[in-house]
Amino acid sequence: MRQLLTPSRRQGLEILDLPDCPVPLRERSHRDIVRANAVFGGTRALLGAIGDCLHLLPREATLLDVGSGTGEATAEAVRYCARRGIALRTFALDRDGALVARAARHAHHAVCASALALPLPDRSIDVVSCAQVAHHFAGEELAALLRELHRVARHAVIVSDLRRSWAAVAGLWLASFPLGFHPVSRHDGVVSILRGFTVAELERLVYVQCGVRPRVRRRPGFRLTAAWSPPPPDSPPPAEAGPDA
Repeated sequence: MRQLLTPSRRQGLEILDLPDCPVPLRERSHRDIVRANAVFGGTRALLGAIGDCLHLLPREATLLDVGSGTGEATAEAVRYCARRGIALRTFALDRDGALVARAARHAHHAVCASALALPLPDRSIDVVSCAQVAHHFAGEELAALLRELHRVARHAVIVSDLRRSWAAVAGLWLASFPLGFHPVSRHDGVVSILRGFTVAELERLVYVQCGVRPRVRRRPGFRLTAAWSPPPPDSPPPAEAGPDA
């Protein structure tokens, strides 16, 4: 039954990814994205994965949020960790300068840069998160994203994304109307789900690119999280590394 409900991974076009997408439309749809993450569990999935990694972190830790968007999740992570006795110093990173400007209100530092070439040294950040971003990539770009997250992290990497399912597509489509989503948000939401992952796909992607077996968990709202700890610097490199989508 699960196989019947899981379509093959698609590479559809998301309107917000177009370089000529109007700024007012982009801002309107990002408000819908924030609401969707709150309603459908995207933010809770990320915080749950951070909670699973708290025992690895020092009392004063750094967090890099890759593909941070407008930065609300970054701020939620700070509050979540503070309630558990960990002070986070946060870096919000996105390739969109307008989003970075808004994320600066929620993070200690905001950086405009590509997720495929993070402007940070190896093992320089305690925990590196990437939420609802990986599904935008495929092939060598997806491979490069995972390798960059792994390279920069000192204690933990978290990838939080969508679990591909026809049930998730139907749920998003139906809920988008009472939630007042813009038609572009509805379209891009469906495309995003069809570009999402299964547990097995995410496990293999991380292992092939980073040489580590991640802990992949299903989360409510058709979400998946993959979390892993980079090995010590003197560990042998992974035997296999190549594009895998």
